[in-house]
This record gives sequence, structure tokens and C-alpha cells, in this order.
Amino acid sequence: MLKSYKTEINPTLEQIQKINKTIGTCRFVYNFYLAHNKEVYEKEKKFVSGMDFSKWLNNIYLKENPEYAWIKEVSSKSVKQSIMNSERAFKRFFKGQSGFPKFKKKGKSDVKMYFVKTDSKVIIPCERHRIKIQTLGWVRLKEKGYIPTDSSTYIIKNGAVSCKAGRYYVSVLVEQPEQVSPQLKDFGLGIDLGVKDFVVSSNGIVKKNISKTAKLKKLEKQLKREQRCLSRKYESLKKRNKNEKGEATRQNIQKQVLKVQRLHHRIENIRTDYINKCVNEMIKTKPSYITIEDLNVSGMMKNRHLSKAVASQKFYEFRAKLEAKCREYGIELRIADRRYPSSKLCHECGCIKKDLKLSDREYVCECGYHADRDYNASLNLRDAVSYKVA
Repeated sequence: MLKSYKTEINPTLEQIQKINKTIGTCRFVYNFYLAHNKEVYEKEKKFVSGMDFSKWLNNIYLKENPEYAWIKEVSSKSVKQSIMNSERAFKRFFKGQSGFPKFKKKGKSDVKMYFVKTDSKVIIPCERHRIKIQTLGWVRLKEKGYIPTDSSTYIIKNGAVSCKAGRYYVSVLVEQPEQVSPQLKDFGLGIDLGVKDFVVSSNGIVKKNISKTAKLKKLEKQLKREQRCLSRKYESLKKRNKNEKGEATRQNIQKQVLKVQRLHHRIENIRTDYINKCVNEMIKTKPSYITIEDLNVSGMMKNRHLSKAVASQKFYEFRAKLEAKCREYGIELRIADRRYPSSKLCHECGCIKKDLKLSDREYVCECGYHADRDYNASLNLRDAVSYKVA
């Protein structure tokens, strides 16, 4: 089986320069392929594949334009991968799976430095505290012992180095033996996702909305303050230098941009960590199946009063990670029908309460049944009959 691992690295100054240079070159080549394809299509009405563009770039363009020789100074595998990524973006657009490919902006796009196992006999060496990356050499890992080091059973196929908010990460794809699925218990689990409480399960586990914690509220407040500071710096730059840009002022703005990026990154990491812990706790109960609802998130986002709260909950990320874990442990993941009235249905008598409002947090039925609204929904999801298996 193939499994990916991602961890933070601690590169030297020389390695950081090489990483930044490679990422910058890959971004340039990605954008160049998009621009070249648009130009060729307007003139000749044909599409240039990634392979044809790579041949044209190396054999014709770089020979005629020696000022772009710096493209050859970085890893050829990374450059080739950026061309393939650009071609994949075009193919997704042709199939109607995504919009027209966009140019990647400097410092605002997720461009990576790619490396790969070139030969079947050659391995990418990895030790407890460091990993060997092509063109960089040995790079120290911040989290020791996370990536498997036994090269006889765990083979690193390829990887990528990325930068986010001034911090550097390596992600590797490892081929490893299949894990033995644990013995599952004879019960099901219903999970209701919401804004008031993030997760309410049918076995009584309730996970609160992390946005309401003091730690995140403090960070959100700090982020607003730093964003206001950045906005004032941009406004003062416009007033002071209408024609010329001051170098010192630019440096100060970049420092402030990095502060804002780091705060965004920290908040995102806290939320992701919380989701990972929630998923892990659900899987540890070892149910035979898990049922979740098919939320209409795009429809929920149209409510301007709830859109920020819904976006911060990361429902899609929770579902994707739960799906991956269920596949790994052999648990059946059921997706209830979108029109299934899990909140309005009485778990005791099966009566549907049509006049139930969003503000009603307690479910009270005429039959005398009384329960928390979300807990009642989780019980109904557990016993749902109409569903599809993810």
C-alpha cells in the first residue's frame, strides 16, 4: 500500500536558497507553459502537450534565448513535474472538472520542489533525524522518527518540498506492507456535524466547536490587529510613493505580511489538529459502520450570518479524513441521503416534526420523547436505511 507522510524540516541557509530558487523556477515554467499554450491556440487552434513543450523548451527556446539559462540550474525533475501539473490542470478544464488554469503568483501559490526515486535499485535514504533529497543533500527533520527508516520494507517512491509562512516541509510517498485490519465490534455509529457542536455521535461523544475556545479567540483577535497594521502600511506607501517604491518600506511590509501568514498558518494547524483528533477518537471505538450526513455546504455558505462559522468548521476535510481512515481500518462509511430529515425525525416513534426551527436546540415530541436535537439526529443517522457507501 502507498501512504504519504508530511513533516517539517530544518534546512540550512544554503539549502533554503536552493529550495526558493527551485520553487521560483517551477512557478515560472508553470506560468510559461500556460502562456505558450494560450498563444499557440489563438494562432493555430491546437493544444501543446507537456512532453512537446518540454522538448521545445530544452532544444529550441533555451538555445535561442541564453538569458533564460538559469532554468537549467535547478533540478530537471522538478521543472518537468511543474509542466506535467500544468498539463493536468488543462485536462481537468477540458473534462469540465475545474475552471480555466490560473497563473501562479509569487508567494501566494502552493508550488513545490519535486524529487523522485530515479532507479529501482537506488533508494532515497532516510534516517531518524534526517532525509537525503536530490540537489539538497542531507536535510534535518524537526520531528524525529516520524518517517519510516527501514528501507527493506518501507520504500520512499517520491516526495516534495514546500514552503508555507516561512516554514519548510517535506512530504514523501512511501510504499509499505498492508496493515492488518483490527477486529471490529458489532455496532454502528451515527455522526451529526454542526456549528454549535462540531461533532455529536450516537455513542454520546460530543466535540465542541473549537472556534469558541479562548485560545482561538485570542489568535483571531491578534490576526485582526496585524491585518489592520498591514493595511495601514499599504495605505501609507501609496500616499508617500506614488511614483517610486521605497526599499525600506517594502521590507517592512514583507515583515508584516509574514506575521499575518504565520498567524493564519497557526490557526489552520490548530483546526487541522483538532479534526485529526476527532477522527481518531471515532475510529478507536472500532464500529462496524459509520453513518454521516451529506451536507449541502455550498448552500449553507450562502447564509451570510453563518458562512464564516461554516467555513471555519472544515466539514469537507473532516469527511475526507474520516473516509481515508475508514478505508484503512476496513470500516464501512455510509453517506445518508441529503433529503433525509435526521434532525426533524423522532427517534422513538418516527414522527416528523416539520415546524422545527434552527433555534430549537431540544427535540420534544408529542409521544413524550425528549432529547438534545443533535444527539437525536445522530441516532437517526445510525439507524438510517437509505444511504450510499462511500
